[in-house]
Parts: sequence; C-alpha cells; structure tokens
Amino acid sequence: MAVNKSCSYVEVHSCVLNGVSTALSESSSIWSELKELSEIEVMNSISCTFDDPFDFSEESWDQCDNMLQTTDNKIHVASNLMDMDQDPRKRLCFADGRRKVDYVLVYHYRKRSSVRGSPSQHRLSTISNGSYPLGVEEKDTEGGKDEHAEVVVDVGPPDPADGEKIIIREEFEGNLKDAGLEIEHDKENKAHGHAFIRLHAPWQVLSREAEFLKIKVPTKKSYELREEKGLAATMNEVWRKLNQPFQPKVPHQEQKHSRTKFLSHCFSRDKLHLYNIDSKDTFFDSATRSRIVYEILRRTACTRTCQTMGITTLIANGVYDSAFPLHDGDFHPSGQAEGKNDRQLLHDEWARYGAFYKYQPVDLIRKYFGEKIGLYFAWLGVYTQLLIPASVVGIIVFFYGWATVETNIPSQEMCDEDQNFTMCPLCDRVCDYWHLSTACGTARASHLFDNPATVFFAIFMSLWAAMFLEHWKRRQISLNYSWDLTGMEEEEEHPRPKYETILLQKRQRKKKNIKNKNEPERGVDESGELGKDKWRQRLLSAMAAGNPTGHEKLTWRDRMPGYLINISSILFMFGVTFSAVFSVIIYRITISAIMAMSPDPDVKSSLRVTVTATAVIINLVVILILDEIYGMVASWLTELEIPKTETIFEERLILKAFLLKFMNAYAPIFYVAFFKGRFAGHPGNYVYVFNDYRMEECAPGGCLIELCIQLSIIMLGKQLIQNNIFEIGIPKLKKLCRTLKDKEREPEEIVEQPGRRQQWHLDYDLEPFDGLTPEYMEMIIQFGFVSLFVASFPLAPLFALLNNIIEIRLDAKKFVAELRRPDAIRAKDIGIWYNILSGLGKFSVIINAFVISFTSDFIPRLVYQYMYSETGTMHGFINHTLSYFNVSNFKPGTVPSVSSLGKDITFCRYKDYREPPWSSEPYQFSKQYWSILAARLGFVILFQNLVITMSMLVAWVIPDVPKNISEQLKKEKTLLVDVFLNEEKEKLQLIQSLFSRDLTQEQQEELKVSDQTSLPLQQSQPGPLPPTSSPAPRTRPRAASFSQFTRQMSMSPQSNITQHTAV
Repeated sequence: MAVNKSCSYVEVHSCVLNGVSTALSESSSIWSELKELSEIEVMNSISCTFDDPFDFSEESWDQCDNMLQTTDNKIHVASNLMDMDQDPRKRLCFADGRRKVDYVLVYHYRKRSSVRGSPSQHRLSTISNGSYPLGVEEKDTEGGKDEHAEVVVDVGPPDPADGEKIIIREEFEGNLKDAGLEIEHDKENKAHGHAFIRLHAPWQVLSREAEFLKIKVPTKKSYELREEKGLAATMNEVWRKLNQPFQPKVPHQEQKHSRTKFLSHCFSRDKLHLYNIDSKDTFFDSATRSRIVYEILRRTACTRTCQTMGITTLIANGVYDSAFPLHDGDFHPSGQAEGKNDRQLLHDEWARYGAFYKYQPVDLIRKYFGEKIGLYFAWLGVYTQLLIPASVVGIIVFFYGWATVETNIPSQEMCDEDQNFTMCPLCDRVCDYWHLSTACGTARASHLFDNPATVFFAIFMSLWAAMFLEHWKRRQISLNYSWDLTGMEEEEEHPRPKYETILLQKRQRKKKNIKNKNEPERGVDESGELGKDKWRQRLLSAMAAGNPTGHEKLTWRDRMPGYLINISSILFMFGVTFSAVFSVIIYRITISAIMAMSPDPDVKSSLRVTVTATAVIINLVVILILDEIYGMVASWLTELEIPKTETIFEERLILKAFLLKFMNAYAPIFYVAFFKGRFAGHPGNYVYVFNDYRMEECAPGGCLIELCIQLSIIMLGKQLIQNNIFEIGIPKLKKLCRTLKDKEREPEEIVEQPGRRQQWHLDYDLEPFDGLTPEYMEMIIQFGFVSLFVASFPLAPLFALLNNIIEIRLDAKKFVAELRRPDAIRAKDIGIWYNILSGLGKFSVIINAFVISFTSDFIPRLVYQYMYSETGTMHGFINHTLSYFNVSNFKPGTVPSVSSLGKDITFCRYKDYREPPWSSEPYQFSKQYWSILAARLGFVILFQNLVITMSMLVAWVIPDVPKNISEQLKKEKTLLVDVFLNEEKEKLQLIQSLFSRDLTQEQQEELKVSDQTSLPLQQSQPGPLPPTSSPAPRTRPRAASFSQFTRQMSMSPQSNITQHTAV
C-alpha cells in the first residue's frame, strides 16, 4: 500500500513532528487485531521524516511510502465522523473512544489545487500521541465500486502569511505535547474550511496542574454536622417540606442536606491516599479538566509570535479562530432520568420556562460552568427573591392610594367645579384660559403614587437595599464555603495580547534607536575589536528578545494619549446624551404649541397625554440606540488605555460602560424629577427657548405623575425590548445568517452529513461567550430603577420581579443551548459589581429624599396643615398653592387672541408661591415659599441621616459570616491539622520500625562475625583472660534527618551490644 502523495501540507508537516498512523483497512478481523496494539507500538511502527518541510521531493514521498508498506495487515485511518446510534459519551472522546476531549482548537485552512483520484486513497488523518483508529470503513455492499472523485489537496501554503501560521501552529502544538497534552488532528478533506484539534489531558497532567493551581478536592475524612434541636430544628424541617415542590430534581442536590461533610484540601500528588479516587478518569469533572487545559494553553509560549502568552495571543493574531471546551453532549432529554448528563439536567430543571417556580440548581450551575457564572446566577436568584417582599409592599402602597383617592381633600378641591379656579394660559397667543377642574383626572392619578405611604415606602426601599447587600454577603460566604473557595489565592494573570504587542513595539523602537546611535561607530572597523563588539551586541540583543516582558512595562507616558482621548470622548458622550434630552424637550415644546393651535377641541383636550407619551417613546428609542453605541465606545476607550491584565480591562470597561449607560438611561428621568418646570418663570416673565417657545411646565397635578409615566415606560420598554427581544431575536438572526451562508456554498464543499456531525462541530456553530458584563449591566440598571426613583413608582419592584423570572430562564436557555461552553473561571465574589450596587444603594437615599421633598407635594401639604391651615386639615390647600396674576401685566403679543371664558377676567391663577399683584413686592417669592424650602431641606437632611443610620444598624445586626459556617470552618481546620499530624506520626513510626529492623539485622551480622573471630582466639590461648568489654561501634544513620531516631536507638536497651569474653 502506497501513501497518497497528495497529502496536505499541514498533514505532511505534522508527519515530521509526530509521525503518521495511516493505512487502509479491509476486514474487521484485521481491526480487531489492531485494537490490541498499544499506542506506542502503533506510533513507533510508522515514521517518516523530511529534512525540510518546505522542500519535500518525490524521494521523500517514496521513503515514507516504503516505510508505510505492510504485507497483510493494513492500518486504518481514524475518521472524525461517528454514527448517531453509538454511545453519546464516545462522541466526546478521541477516535479510540476512551480519551475524553477536554478542549478544542479551531483554525481555518485553504487548499490550492486538486487531482483526480479515489476517495479511499485520500483519507489521511494526522493523530498525535498515538490515537487509536475508530473502526473499519464501510464497504459498498452492492457492487463495491470504487468511483474516482475529485479530491482537493494542498501542494503548499497559498501565501507567506498562511505558511507562517502553519509553522506557528506546529510549534505551539509541539509545546503543548511537551507539556503533556495529547492531541488529535482533524482531516482536511475540503477545498477550505475549519479544522478541529482535540486536546486531552492525561492523569499525570491533571494531577500536576491541580497541585499547581491548588484545586481543593474532598478527602476521605468526614465528620457529622451538628444537628439542630428544639424550635429551630422544627422550623427548618417545616420550611424544608414546604420548599420541597420548588426544589429542582438534581441527583446531587439531595446530598446537600446530608449531615455528613467531607473535608476538602488542596490536591497533592504526595497525598493521593487521602482522596477518594474511584476512577482517575472521573475524579476531576469536565469543568475542572477544561480549566486545567485552558491554563496550559494560556501560559504555553510560542516564540515565533514574539509574545509570552499562548492561546489568547494566537487567536488575536488569527492563527486560531477559536478555542473552547465541549458541552456534555446534547441538551435534549434522552428519556432516561438516571442517564442524563449535566447539560440535560440543567436544561430540564433550569432552562425551561415551565420550571420558573423552582429554585435554581446553583451547585450544578457552578459544577458545569464554573464559579464565576455560578456566582452571577446565585446573585440574580437572591436579588429576585428579595424583590418579592418589595413588590408586596409596593402593591400595598399602590392600593392604599387607590383606596384613599375618594377621600383625598386636595383631589376633591381640584375636581370641584364650584371652586372655579381660572388658570393662566399654557402658551402664548393661541392658548386660552382654562379651569383647574379640567385636570381632575391627572390629580386623582397623581394621588395613587403621591400619598403619605410613599414616604414610608421610600424608607423601606432604602433599608431593603442595605438588607439585600448584607444578605448577599452572607450568601456569598456560604457559597465560598460549600464550593471550597475559602482561602483561595488570587492567581497570577498573564498580560493581554494588546499590552504585549504595544510593549514589543516599544522595545523594538528602543533597540532601533540604540542601533542608529551606534551605527557610525561600527563603520570604523568591522574586522578588529569592533567586530567582536558587533557579535557581542547581536548576542545581547538576541538574549534581550527572549527576556520576559516583566522586566519592562508601559509607563504613564505611553498611556497618556489614551487617557486624554478617554476624558475627551466621555465628555463628548455626555454632551451627546444631554443633546438628546434637550432635543426631546424641544419636541415637546413645539408639538404642544402646534396642537394648541388646532381648532379641534378633542386635540386640545388630549394635548398633554399625547405629548408626554410620544416624547417618552422617543426617549426610549434614543436610549436603546445610544446604549448599543456606548457599549462599543466603552470597549474602544478601554483598549486605548492598554490595561495589562484581563481583570483590569474588565473593571475599567465596566466603569466606563456603567457611567455612560447610567447617564443615558437616567438623564431624561433626572430632568423631569428635578428640572422641569423650575426654570419656566411666571406669567409676564416666562423663559423662552429660541425666543419663540416657552419652557414647559409641570402638569397641574405636579411633576410626580409625569415622572411616574417616564420611569414606567423607560423601565418596561428597556426590559421588554432590550433585555428580552434583543436577547432572543439577535441570536436567532445570527443563526439564520449562518444557515443562509451555508446554503450558498457550492455542493462539493459540503462534505459532512448533518446526521453524522460531532459534538465539536455542533458546539462551534453556537455563539461564542462574550462575558457576563452585559448580563450584570442590565440588572444593575434595573436595580437603579427599583431603588433610585421608587418613591415615584411603587410598582417598579413588581415589574422588575416579573422581568427577572423570565430573565433567569432566558439566560439559562442561552447558556445551555445557544452559547458555547465558557471556560470555568474561579471567583470568590462578583467583583466590582458589588461596589457599584453599594454606591447605588447610598445614592438612592439621596435621590429619594429629594424626590419626596422637591418633586412631590408631601412637604407643602405638611407645612400647610401644621402652619397655615385654620382648621388643621387640608381644606383650602389648593387655593394656598395658587398665586394671582393680573392679566393686564401680560407682555404685548402674549395675551390669548380668542377667549371662550369671556372678557371680564381680571386675575388668573398659576401654581407657585409668589406675592399677589397688589402687594408691595408683586410676583416675588412669598414667605410661604421660604418656609416650604426650609422644610424641604430639613426633611432631606433628616431623611438621609435616619435612613443611613438604620442601614448601618441593619449591616451591624446581620453578620457577614453565618455562625454555623464560622464554627464549621474552625472545626475543619482542627480536623485537618489532626489528619496531617496523624499521618506524620504514622510515617515516623514506619520509618522507625524500618530503621530498627535494619539496625537489628546489622547487629546480628556483626555478632556472627565476632563469634567467628573469637573461636580461634579460644583455641590459641589456653589460659583464662580477664573479662574485657568491646562494645560494637555505633551504627551510622542513613540520613541526617533520621539522627533523632539513631539517638533513640542507641539509648534503648535493644541498642546495647552483647559483651563477649575471651577465655
């Protein structure tokens, strides 16, 4: 059998490094015999080498051909396609069906020419580290015809860049094999496409890296948890039974309630006897195995890239397209509850909308996706659970306002037509005078959210935010304990590819400058001493090229341009946000004026509702568009700062994105809450925009109802459109685009059959994981809606709760079924997000204090009732809040051209606290204004201090570490010390017994020698001799560390050597 001479260049070069295990199989009997061969025998039996991978000739092919010749037995080439009816677990393994695929590398290849030949002759596949063949190829049962087909082969790299990538890949994969990983290559049987490289970590590599990474594993030592007694035990048992229907049906979830706890300790190869190692293949779960392999990939260097980092740099440079761990098979249920893999369990018990009422299987999420993603879903679960009491209180506050709206005196006075309050026109010339009673509906709706219970709800939500943070800290500590993260040290991070690229360019510029300075001196004499200096400089430069980048770093001068661009860009983005808000204000003003000029009374009556609703919708659209733009701008600005590590990059990206998106989402709300209507002026002295349009004022019922409308529409719109529709629709659109792109390919390029695709092909078709920043960001913005302006919209927690119930299952489905499996990353906390939450919680106290004081009418009502009311009730409050204006004081051209209320109007009313026109200081702020302002500022100070004090009290009452976990940590530490002390004691006893045995044997040998020497003396000396003692010399210890045992042996009675007396 001759090797096909049209093998691809990649396969030939892999043959140089690893050897090629290829041939054709003709019968199953040959395959059954071949299966018994070991990896070493298969790999050692076949080898072919080329002196130069770029210059291989026909003799080289003939040499390989001769070396691959076999007489009777023909070796089968492993195929990467498996039948669907085989064991699903084997689809996650190498071709031998035993070694599990722990990681997959993908790269794109392209071939240049084609030849005619038999398909069976072009089945060359390179398998490193001795993979076993999959099986016998199926023969044509009908005729066995071997039809010739066109097979595309590679005769060389298409361009130098591709050739360089090939060499880099070979070097990198060679370094991976030197690190102990086993590699299986894919076949390149198309003109161009993606090739998959499977990686497997054997036990030696896993145990070595687990020890380096200090991965904690359970030991054989266990102890019984303290059993609760009394009322607490009864309450816990009742609560457990009530929660039983809401628990997910996960096998290992039941072990969580066991009273037996196994001690955990960092893995050590010297202490394998301490661990329950039933099988070395399953001792480390798939997430841990992939994390170990990823750590090797991340630190493996490739000198041709001039970088110190591994797979991240190669992906950034286009050497590889992607790298990812495999999912545990298909997520569709197999029908057998016991045989489900972790992915199927997560899909059935977590990623279905039908499981919305169940708790999340947080431990299984952590086991499958890692601690970082597990902490996110645990935090989201805690946040959603605590939204339940907040929603209940918000509903109570809302229904309280609904129940008391009929008895609310200010609302009754506004709706009373007998009061006949004639209000000043809302715009110049075209707007007419109007009666306050026409705003009855706005006043009644405003009372639903602006009532005395709102103050209580604002205080409650501030305490709720503090309680949420404290509860999460306790939950986080509990998860760290149950996930064996206590005492976890921060791992050293490798520099980012962009950082190393900039640093490399800096070093090259520095070397070039030094070379230019030394160039004139080199030209003097190159043959003498200067020639030696030349070679010395070359050697030093070569050594400097291999030095790690840790000796040099980027300074603030290198980053100064990026910082300047960051500051200017962020200020520009703030200007864009304010411009968008101002544009909507102009829209509201112009549309109000246009609708006011309409002769249709229905249009005029619906003016305020129409303008408010359309303006909020425009605000929502602008916010959604700017959100996407600001996300990309934040990433670009962070890249300009050249952060060294991924952690620093992520923190700076989060801060920028949060700052920009926070301003974008809340700028319209801040305007309505604190600025609208406060700079509009008063009749006769209005403030104009562009000298034509009057600044808008608040509604007759106050700005709080408009703030409620603005907040509700923006919050619900963002949740519905951005958080749900975008997350569902965008992945579907991307998948549809990929499907249409595949259909446009030529038929000959489609080789794989859909029913025979492997797991790595299926996973590659999924969307790559882009991090948790978008998931956290949308929840943090929602937390701001719930906490910052909750005084104006008590139903915000309810809508957030409903959204989160859907969001959890939506994110779960996305992680399980639509995304590639992320790398398992260890993390002890949620990072900088906790600081942002804490800042929002403190900021919410200030915002709610100002909303209650300045936006609502709570303080004016309080001041009127206790300072200005003659009866101590709210009767007359509306009249107290309205000031008088003499219509003769209108500026020319601003008086209503046509008035339907008659021409006998002398005074009109407007909402403000100003002196009447008949006072000595007309239209100036009255004493009531200053009294109410003082009361408002006093309430802000009182509210802030009260709530902050109560929040600190809540934080002090609730300990960060639960008492039971603190006790268990102390107990486990003591038990671990006892375990290691007993182990050392057993070692000492074993060494002592072995040493004593060796010493006894040496003494017996010396005794025999002394007896043999004393016998001739007895025969040669007939007379008696005086008794003399000749003790044996002290046995020399084997090692210095065993000297203490030697001294003990010499002092023991067994160490005294018997005295012999010569007669």
